[in-house]
Parts: sequence; C-alpha cells; structure tokens
Amino acid sequence: MGPTPRPATNQRLGAYGEGVVAILLESQGAVILDRNWRIKEGEIDLVAQTSSGLIAFIEVKTRTSLAFGHPLEAISSSKAQRLQRLALAWLVTHGHFGDQFQIDCVAVLVDRFGEPVIDYRSNIL
Repeated sequence: MGPTPRPATNQRLGAYGEGVVAILLESQGAVILDRNWRIKEGEIDLVAQTSSGLIAFIEVKTRTSLAFGHPLEAISSSKAQRLQRLALAWLVTHGHFGDQFQIDCVAVLVDRFGEPVIDYRSNIL
C-alpha cells in the first residue's frame, strides 16, 4: 500500500482515516468519485467506483484507541438508514440512479506508532 501520512492533530484524524481508505481503494483499482459530499441531511465520507463498476458509499470511522469501543459501534441503525438515503440522493443528483451500489463501513484504528489498522466491512446494508 505504500507509505501513509500520519495524523498531525486530533482534528485531522478523520481526514487522515479517509485518506488512508482512499489510498487503499485506489490500490485495488477503484476510482474516488467524491469525498465529504454534503447535503442538508448529512455527509458521505467517500464515494468510489470499483473496478467492476459498482458504486460504493463508504462511512469511515477513525480512532486512536478502543477506550470508547470499536469505531464501527458508532454507526447506529438511524445512521445506517441516513446513509441509505444519502446514497440514493447522491445517485440521483449525479445521474447514476439505477446503478448498482453498496454501503461500506470502515474502521481505521491508528496504533501507538501512527500506523493504521483497517477493518473494512463491505455491503453492510
């Protein structure tokens, strides 16, 4: 995967995790279509088109410890439903309505040496 940038501050931790996941996806042949796409209802961290043409909407949760639980535990059922609505809104506004898509969630845990440990869960909904 190559060298990964280290997070400089806690405020940058989320952006760092998203960057690590984007690098991973690109190394697998995906194309990043959008980052931090926002509408009134919320935000999608990453939108990628896989090498097979599938559009993936990716929620990234980045943490430096498990003190408050696994990062993916932060995705409640209401958050998952919001992700579905946001994905459909993105598809409509970008002319992709009817295309195959999935919603993925990724936990990025940055270890004490600054190295990311990635737990990628595909097609969670």
